[in-house]
Order: sequence, then C-alpha cells, then structure tokens
Amino acid sequence: MASIASVTLEVADPTAAEHFYAAAFGLGPELRVRASEAPTTGFRGFTLSLTVSQPSTVDSLVDSALAAGASSVKPAKKSLWGYGGVVQAPDGTLWKIATSAKKDKGPATREIDRFVLLLGAEDVLASKQFYVERGFTVGKSFGRKYVEFDTPSSPVTLALYGRHALAKDAGVPPDGTGSHRIVLDSDDGPFSDPDGFEWEKTSH
Repeated sequence: MASIASVTLEVADPTAAEHFYAAAFGLGPELRVRASEAPTTGFRGFTLSLTVSQPSTVDSLVDSALAAGASSVKPAKKSLWGYGGVVQAPDGTLWKIATSAKKDKGPATREIDRFVLLLGAEDVLASKQFYVERGFTVGKSFGRKYVEFDTPSSPVTLALYGRHALAKDAGVPPDGTGSHRIVLDSDDGPFSDPDGFEWEKTSH
C-alpha cells in the first residue's frame, strides 16, 4: 500500500525553519526542510493540518507558533465542525490547527493526533484516479469536493481538496504561481502528480 514517509518543505533558511518548527509544534521526522530559492508567489496549493483532541491544545499550538514567529491568518475560534485556526510559518507554509471537539475534557496537551497534507487539486476526481492507480487506497470520498486516502502505516495522511475551496478554508486568495515549495517522500517515488506536486523516492 502506498504511503507518505515524510514531507519536505523547501525553504530559504533551513536552520531558521528547523528552529521554528521545533519551537512551534515539536514535530518529528515526518517533517523535513531543505534549502531552495525556487520562485513562488501567493497560494502554494497546499496546507498542512494538525488535528488535536481539544480546543485548549489548539490554543497551545497556535500560541507557540505565533511566539516562534508565525503570523495569524485565521484566529482560532468555534465553528460548526469544531474549533481551529490557521497560521502562516515564517517560510510561508500555511498550517491549520483544529479539533472536532468544542469543549475541553482535560488539561491542554501538546499531543498531535493526526498530521494531514491537503493538496489543492484543479480536478479532484482526476487527481484521485491518479493516486488510486499509484496504489493509494481511498478512505473517504465526497464526490468532486474532498478525498482522503487510507494510509495507516504512514505518519502523514494525504487528502485532496479543490484548490479554491482549500484556499478559502485557509483564509487566503487562491491565486499563486511558481514552485509549490514542497516535496513528498514515498517508497513509490519519483513522480509528479496532475497538479505538479513532486514525489521523491524515500532516502531515509
């Protein structure tokens, strides 16, 4: 079964990015950074999402990200589906921190339940078919709107969302040009998907 071993962000200053992510979220080897000066403007076509157990944990992670140098894109608040907010890392990556719970059931923790990569697709069905043909198993599918793949052995969950809908969810304009500034690591690489997201052969 295909899966993602890790996500590599291409950043201008890898040392600064590593310090930021250690302070903000404390993520492990599932998130990597490397140097790149590839031109990029506006929305890069993806977001990274951290799903947690309760609102106080959302607040803890958002606060630590802002303290480490992130900027607030959508302040954390309650919604129909739960509680969450969006921040932008100094390297430009958009992060959504969210929970389906609306009330705390205990003290805030720093525990992350799921690390989700959401790729903005121009045609969700076409991208879904592409990944199915590469060995990915569909876990959830909502027509042309959203697809989530079932990757139980992977530290990263892969999902597809319409590009414009993903930008709206993140609170940014959908326009963007140049590099996505992200590379996905898998035993199934290398290849490029219909929206130009690059996959590489896992080397670690």
